[in-house]
Amino acid sequence: MAKKLKIKLVKSPIGYNRRQRATLKALGLRKISDEVVHDDSPQIRGMINAVIHMLEVKEIEN
Repeated sequence: MAKKLKIKLVKSPIGYNRRQRATLKALGLRKISDEVVHDDSPQIRGMINAVIHMLEVKEIEN
């Protein structure tokens, strides 16, 4: 079974650079408290690491 990541935006991207805001958009996060589920992959992990200070991440089994 593939692991999945539940990603929640907990801090506003206002005041951060465009690249970080674009990363949030690519993850599918727009507003505070938005949650998305993605497969656990190196690409997604890299995107998360770029904006980890604005996110809450949980691993889920699915």
